[in-house]
Amino acid sequence: MQTTPTQSPSDRWRFHRAVWRWHFYAGLFVLPFIAWLALTGAAYLYQKPIDRWIHHDLKVVEPTRGTPASASAQIAAVEAVAAGRTFRYTLPERADGSVEIGVQQPDGTRDVYYVDPGTARVLGSLPDKGTFSGVVRRLHSLDLVGRWASALIEIAAGWAILLVITGVFLWWPRGQRGGVTRVRGRPAQRLFWRDLHAVTGVWVGAVLLFLALTGMPWSLVWGKQVNAWANGHNSGYPAGVRVDVPMSDQRLADATAPSWSMEQARLPASQLAHTRAHARHAAPPQQQAHEGHESHAGMGPGDLSPQPGAIGIDAALQRFNALGMAPGYSVSLPRGPMGVYSASVYPEQVNRQRVVHMDQYSGRILLDMGYADYGVLGRGLEWGINVHLGQQYGSVNRLLLLVACAAIVLLCASGAVMWWKRRPAGGVGIPPLPHARRTVAIVFALLCIGGIVFPLMGLSLLVIGVLDYVLTRGWRSS
Repeated sequence: MQTTPTQSPSDRWRFHRAVWRWHFYAGLFVLPFIAWLALTGAAYLYQKPIDRWIHHDLKVVEPTRGTPASASAQIAAVEAVAAGRTFRYTLPERADGSVEIGVQQPDGTRDVYYVDPGTARVLGSLPDKGTFSGVVRRLHSLDLVGRWASALIEIAAGWAILLVITGVFLWWPRGQRGGVTRVRGRPAQRLFWRDLHAVTGVWVGAVLLFLALTGMPWSLVWGKQVNAWANGHNSGYPAGVRVDVPMSDQRLADATAPSWSMEQARLPASQLAHTRAHARHAAPPQQQAHEGHESHAGMGPGDLSPQPGAIGIDAALQRFNALGMAPGYSVSLPRGPMGVYSASVYPEQVNRQRVVHMDQYSGRILLDMGYADYGVLGRGLEWGINVHLGQQYGSVNRLLLLVACAAIVLLCASGAVMWWKRRPAGGVGIPPLPHARRTVAIVFALLCIGGIVFPLMGLSLLVIGVLDYVLTRGWRSS
């Protein structure tokens, strides 16, 4: 954020010039992403009230005065107008909210139908994740770029962390008074934009660092590895949290949108199907092969037909309600003979998160997991993500993040204006190298430590470092 180096031979100014160069590179690559994430993130903070306003005809109904229609009647009303099968049933959070019924079409696409719970009248439908909040979330997560979105998130978040660390080093007071806590000059002057960038950066830097770190769980390499590790160790799911039941190959994320730490969680298998599986092993080989093929087909993503002997959605909801599930929970319907009813809810307060799996035949609870059952790592990550989403502390959380998002956009804009005013005509304006090549190498080596922690950022850092080394003939200052 400090942009005018001196020719002092002291170590601090030599390091200052080297750090400034990498701060420039970080800003060059990451500022457009940061501005985009701040703008889309600000919109997502208020996604629920905006959703109710934009999709009012689908999401808002007259509160039910009498006995509401049964869930099975609501599902039947939807399947009478839809070509597919129901895979998810979501209760409303509020008394004037509609029921949301997810339907998987024969071609594999998914739609959500909105139903008045009092009358079972179908209000309309949208593609799954087709609401305002769904679109904004896709924009925020960079889904527009396709399969490499999570890789870009990791690279952008890693460079944002590097940007904050180098920015604080450059801002650190070295006897100067201006540009530390106050802005000097006027908007026509580059000094004004330099000070505005520095002062804004130091105030919002901690929030930007927090958002970058808590956004990492959605990244390709770092997030995937931490997720897999958290789901296989006591720090994620302590011993005894998963009860002693056979596990299926299905995952909770196949039917609903679970919290980050539950994305890799497998679903238990219903006991009647497990008993049948044991019986198959004692059957003749020909019968084993035939039944094994049927069982495998039953596990497929399109097999949503009700199974003989299952208790049904109405009885399942009665049991879930008796457990005290928070309002607005979703129930994923069983898939095939080994499937289970899975209820999940992720309210604003992270300590109310809960996932319950129920045997589809006996109604027995196979797993009942809440936030308190997570390990230290799982609880910390879930808390960070909830704060990142503006949920954990209600309106105060959202308002603070909204102000932070505006400050981040200002930080990006002031950095761009400052660079534009400083750059030479026809040039890029890369900060000059210090005279000592050893200083550049030391700074680069220190930054590579962060690259080890965040591999994709480290790989891009290495590429830029090699190019910089080659193009400057071995980091020789001109």
